[in-house]
Amino acid sequence: MVESGAPSFPQPFPAHTIEVAPRPPERPVRNSVGGRPFLDEGQEWPECFCGERLTLFFQLDLPPDLGPFGGDHLLLFHCRVHEDATIPEPTDDGRLVPRYWDAPSEGYPAPFWRVLLQRRAVRPSKEAEPLLLTRELVLRPFSDVPDTRGKGAQTFKVGGTPSWAQNPEHYQCACGADLVYVCQVPEDMRFAARSGAPERPEGVADDFHTLFLGNEVYLLACPEHCDPAAVWPVNQN
Repeated sequence: MVESGAPSFPQPFPAHTIEVAPRPPERPVRNSVGGRPFLDEGQEWPECFCGERLTLFFQLDLPPDLGPFGGDHLLLFHCRVHEDATIPEPTDDGRLVPRYWDAPSEGYPAPFWRVLLQRRAVRPSKEAEPLLLTRELVLRPFSDVPDTRGKGAQTFKVGGTPSWAQNPEHYQCACGADLVYVCQVPEDMRFAARSGAPERPEGVADDFHTLFLGNEVYLLACPEHCDPAAVWPVNQN
């Protein structure tokens, strides 16, 4: 972790809260929980190392005022079987390891998640996410004023100031660029499961899913776009 590394772009970006609509959309939408992922041509639906197709938790178009990420299409996938937190493995010079989005992590031969930034995603996939109820996401600008500890609102949002549950974390991409905070998922956010969805491991709720053991998630992305998957999901609680 790079403790003192300053982001390469002005922070924070303008904040937008992300609201989950109560009913499913009537057609495929680009901003959604579940649904039909919008992927660049040639980009396959990601799979876990275990062979399971990863669950699409959410996707959204990033607003144009998010600096180098404005207009990108963000998607977050996670395995329905492997529920755990992520632990980064920086190299000796402080950078994340080469191709960290595919690299082994503590206890796993490869990640059980995938975050993508797509720049040419025009059409939705033919198949919809079968595990989660599809819900449209609505982005609304808001004033994310940090509190006395410098923490932003603890909500589902893009831009703004992270509400770090612990100490702030900063990392360098393997390409050398400082990763930049883009999106936050609040702690214990529940994503409703479809009825009749495949059973989950024993002891895990069947009516909803969480990300990374329910940790608060902060997505840090490479502003150079060195790879569509060059995004690190920081987990804290």
